[in-house]
Amino acid sequence: MKMDRRTVIVGMAALAASNNIVYAQTNYNVEMLNVHPEDKKKRMVFHPMIQVVEVGDTVKFLASAKGHNSVSIKGMIPDGATPWKGKINEEIELIFEKPGVYGYLCQPHATLGMVGLFIVKGEGMTDNVEAAKAVKHKGRARKIWKEIWATVDEEGLLNS
Repeated sequence: MKMDRRTVIVGMAALAASNNIVYAQTNYNVEMLNVHPEDKKKRMVFHPMIQVVEVGDTVKFLASAKGHNSVSIKGMIPDGATPWKGKINEEIELIFEKPGVYGYLCQPHATLGMVGLFIVKGEGMTDNVEAAKAVKHKGRARKIWKEIWATVDEEGLLNS
């Protein structure tokens, strides 16, 4: 089949446009902080604490204050998803490849309530919600998780 120049150019433009859609991603930052930037009464926090992202998006944990890390919580990530464990004072990047909820904590400060949640949108994003909600937490983290799940429900963050 013979193609003229116009057909090739239109085809290449369509391919380029479709590639931009397929590979488009957003980058997000989560700060690891000793004090919340807007509420000085809140200490040892991830900011933001709840983040909604899409499959393929990148999240970078920023070591904005010393003494923190980010670690996925066993039982609070989707089946087949890759867990992570950052080192203290280490900035790490995650790329989400599977829809679902992902709970995480700062190891030294988890009992002080330094926890957070990613909601990765897509088909099956609610598959691990009940398992994640069933995970037991210690100290102040218990209260913070109740607040997180209440916010998720109130704001309809798990609605497609």
